[in-house]
Amino acid sequence: MRIHLPLATLAFCLVPAALLAQIPGLPEKPLPDAPFVIDTAEAGQVRVTPMKGLELPWDLAFLPNGDMLVTERTAMRLRVVRNGKLDPQPITGLPDGMSSGGGGGLMAVAVHPRFAQTGWVYLTYTKPAERGRRGLGLARGRLNGTKLEDVRELFKVDEVGGGPPPGLPLIFAPDGYLYFFIGGANDMIAQRGDSYYGKVLRFNDDGSVPRNPLAGRDDVAKEIFSYGHRNGIGLAIHPTTGAVWESENGPYGGDEVNILKPGANYGWPLVSYGRDYSGAPVSDKRTLPEVEDPVLFWVPSIAISGMTFYTGDRFPAWRNNLFVGGMQQGRLPRTGQMQRVVFNEQWQEVRREAFFQDLRQRIRDVEQGPDGLLYVLTDERDGAVLKLEPAQ
Repeated sequence: MRIHLPLATLAFCLVPAALLAQIPGLPEKPLPDAPFVIDTAEAGQVRVTPMKGLELPWDLAFLPNGDMLVTERTAMRLRVVRNGKLDPQPITGLPDGMSSGGGGGLMAVAVHPRFAQTGWVYLTYTKPAERGRRGLGLARGRLNGTKLEDVRELFKVDEVGGGPPPGLPLIFAPDGYLYFFIGGANDMIAQRGDSYYGKVLRFNDDGSVPRNPLAGRDDVAKEIFSYGHRNGIGLAIHPTTGAVWESENGPYGGDEVNILKPGANYGWPLVSYGRDYSGAPVSDKRTLPEVEDPVLFWVPSIAISGMTFYTGDRFPAWRNNLFVGGMQQGRLPRTGQMQRVVFNEQWQEVRREAFFQDLRQRIRDVEQGPDGLLYVLTDERDGAVLKLEPAQ
């Protein structure tokens, strides 16, 4: 699974952190403490209740009883929100060997679909690695009160590479498998079958590997389900087909939402709607016969993050709409937003609506709770969960 490009196409230049810090943006604006109301195009007025006190939260997942698990990326803590209140004590017993260096840390959290019987909670994280290498892990533990027990690392990676910090989202699909998206591919590593970066992997719930679509090939790791991705950030289950949809970041533009298909190539960096950080096009092609085209894309980038399909009853006008988070618009700080995408009966996009631009917060994740409400995670030093409910 190796494809060669001209050297000019591979000349990726990451923007130095010092330069990023100098990019102008909107002034900071404190997030309100009290509930507030927003107007929406199709659901009327919506009441938003902030729950503060999180430090750079990254991902959230719900337990069957409605409790919320939230990861704090750089602090590498797993927190619990009960009845709208943040438990001051983090969950103990997390995996050893996590590292927050290089923009990583404790990333995704997922709950086993039969949690009531198993108690299993799954976590992804980055790990220490020697210079010029990168490491990550996938672990599970049994949640007992405020402690993880029987913790075991199911999968780990330590390989040569660089590039953006990897997004490491997780999701259980209706087929019972666990899908693990390893991003962080800024070059042709996404097309290499001997690297896990820029790939979606598929596991059984115990970490063993089912027969994946590229199984039997000596040049492809057995865990790989799909390849040719850049930096995966979100995973969601389609409400009618049960297919896994994924979101991934482009560089300057080219954020995508794709439908995962067995063994498919999603084209990075052979095709892209984005430009490299230097300003040059990533590729002169937007599509190729052998790659899957995105369902949605964004130019300029919104730094797309977590996403969910809304399937509840509390917002009937939003049913089957896709909600995606965005950390910034067009590389400008404090321009984050959440977008709602509406589809027709053929699941083709017909319109988009944006929320929360005035908050000047990065929107890190969007999830539907067991109560049929929407919950939005803001990724700031003083982060928060926003609960959305009908105002009337």
